[in-house]
Amino acid sequence: RERFDFGGRDVASWFPRHMAQGLRRMRLALRRADCLVERSHIPLSGRNPALQETLGIRPHVLVLNKMDLADPHRQPVSAGAGPGWGQRWCHGQSDSPVPAPLQVVPMVARLVAEGPRYHRAETSEHNILVIGVPNAGKSSLINSLRRLHLKKGKATAVGGEPGITKAVLSRIQVCEKPLMYLVDTPGVLPPRLGDVETGMKLALCGAIHDYMVGEDVMADYLLYTLNKQQKFGYVQHYGLDQACDHIEPLLKHVALTQGRTQKVKVLTGTGNVNMMMLNYPAAASEFLRDFRAGRLGRVTLD
Repeated sequence: RERFDFGGRDVASWFPRHMAQGLRRMRLALRRADCLVERSHIPLSGRNPALQETLGIRPHVLVLNKMDLADPHRQPVSAGAGPGWGQRWCHGQSDSPVPAPLQVVPMVARLVAEGPRYHRAETSEHNILVIGVPNAGKSSLINSLRRLHLKKGKATAVGGEPGITKAVLSRIQVCEKPLMYLVDTPGVLPPRLGDVETGMKLALCGAIHDYMVGEDVMADYLLYTLNKQQKFGYVQHYGLDQACDHIEPLLKHVALTQGRTQKVKVLTGTGNVNMMMLNYPAAASEFLRDFRAGRLGRVTLD
């Protein structure tokens, strides 16, 4: 396929009401921040432009998550700092403190020292705000830094789906020298996504609940993207004869080979009959899980 038909979907419903309140509270918290650490799965679509207007004078560090799942030959973000950003670098999937968490505290301390602190110039402690879209790994980064610098356990809840952190939390100490506190924040999507395709990429990375978009549509878009980038790892993974251009044959094969079936009651002229049918929604969910786990190969959506 040369293009994907999104069927006139409206992405406005993908911005839950509670995110508007979270966005307002984050903007208030930004006023007390010395530096911002932004966590993202994907380098372009995974950013929230709604926060950029308040970033002007503050250093900003971008931490790209799950880089061990990204295509190493497809990196649209340069290693340098863009307009309005302090620094940026990449971070792997694991929470183990190598290599990026080792760089966070020294980099933040240097950026804060090199820039004006205005109303916070008299205090030596560093107040860092961790921001990002839902399910980007903000809480995991905080916990990783605490283990690395303070030898402490988890300070904030972590989950594999969006919406675990629902409110701006208290400051969490992650380092003694320099004295540094990080503030975990709820994941917030832009109130107006640029286009449906951006929303679909965010959904594939888990920033939007699957049911809000539809697993079948997400699976179809994922197949379209894999084929467009000539990433045919799914052919070998599922034991297909060749690549598929449409999602139905792929889901049928997944459902058949992995026993994804469901019992359906059918009303006939002689009474109700229970029949076993292929469970296409379950097969679509399996396809998405395999992609997110890296079992279909290394892919960068942007």
